[in-house]
Amino acid sequence: MENIVVRTKSRVELIDITAQIQDIVTLNHLDEGICQVFVPHTTAGITINENADPDVCSDIINCLNKMVPFNDMYKHAEGNSAAHIKASMLGFSLSVIVEGGRLQLGTWQGIYFAEFDGPRNRKVWVKL
Repeated sequence: MENIVVRTKSRVELIDITAQIQDIVTLNHLDEGICQVFVPHTTAGITINENADPDVCSDIINCLNKMVPFNDMYKHAEGNSAAHIKASMLGFSLSVIVEGGRLQLGTWQGIYFAEFDGPRNRKVWVKL
């Protein structure tokens, strides 16, 4: 298992980690197989989406913030229930096919770490 450290700067943000994951695939000489990506946090998630237009990330964040507002009479004492809910909506793991030593993503796709309770130092675990 490989570990990626992600240092987030905002309360909510999407960070493209595609290159770091591809580096792990390359350094481990994986020609064909599956790359499993897992986020071991309850207030952060992982997703695949467009990496060509940064407005897509802004739109995703804005929509999630409207759907799950920061303050909505939550009972959780830490005050970060919205982060837990958003992370659960996106999910904590994904799998990507590897062929020819490359992650098999669509033309406009990237892998994003999703921070919902930052800023923090986070981990992403990658298993080939």
